[in-house]
Amino acid sequence: MPMTATAQSANALDGLIDLERYPINELASSNGEAFIADCRRQLEADGCVVLKNFVPEEALARLERETERLSPDAHYNQTETNPYNSDGDPSLPASHPKNRFDDRTNGFVAGDCIDHDTIIRQVYENPAFQRFIGAVVGLETIHQYADPLADLVVNVLREGCQHPWHYDTNEFIVTMMTRQSHAGGRFEYAPGIRSPEGENFAEVEKVIDGDRSRLKALDLQPGDLQIFFGRYSLHRVTPVEGDKERHTVIFAYAKEPGFVGRPERAQRIFGRMAPVHERILKDGMQRSDSLAD
Repeated sequence: MPMTATAQSANALDGLIDLERYPINELASSNGEAFIADCRRQLEADGCVVLKNFVPEEALARLERETERLSPDAHYNQTETNPYNSDGDPSLPASHPKNRFDDRTNGFVAGDCIDHDTIIRQVYENPAFQRFIGAVVGLETIHQYADPLADLVVNVLREGCQHPWHYDTNEFIVTMMTRQSHAGGRFEYAPGIRSPEGENFAEVEKVIDGDRSRLKALDLQPGDLQIFFGRYSLHRVTPVEGDKERHTVIFAYAKEPGFVGRPERAQRIFGRMAPVHERILKDGMQRSDSLAD
């Protein structure tokens, strides 16, 4: 009897994901339903789900070698940025979050440098994996980015690199660490500090000033999967210390098909644009919400 598409996609994840601990291939089973319910509780409480050792140890070495091979293709960019990736506003006080700039130095391997035979792209494009992510974030269907540069990305942080306080462009983001630095590179966030109804600038200013009362910090390790509502949670990665790079895979999905990032963002992050970004520059684009970034 030929296998169904569902069975084939699930089998493709064998050895790459700990399916016994995380039954993403059996979401309709009692174990699968309980697993998704637990993920949703975490997401509702913290705006974040971390699945420790999502990749089994025997596959982790392959994954690390893969991102290590890709890392020389990273484009590094250094800039001074505020949490909204925008210009400052001289009509506002210097203490306002829009006028608070910090160093951002990051390296990104673009999606069109990541071949279809890589493990990370096989996972990213796998239907069972996509159904699992959709179930966790409460969507019947999610869609891969139509952006050839930003669909699947490897974030590479070498010594001194950091990502200061910011929000994500997309409502949710899925990441997997494959290599940890010797020190630093700590992920910190303020869950749900803003919403589509308001920016909550006063609380954001407190966080930037050093108030840690609403912050959470994660001790992410290679093989951990993170699902994060980064559009509403202010977050940062602290400066990396030591000569060992920190590698994180970013799986980018959207609620609607056809999502493409802003052309200026592609130019800054990847040092270039794809033809689709050139078309957007010509025709213009609109966001689905009115938040500052």
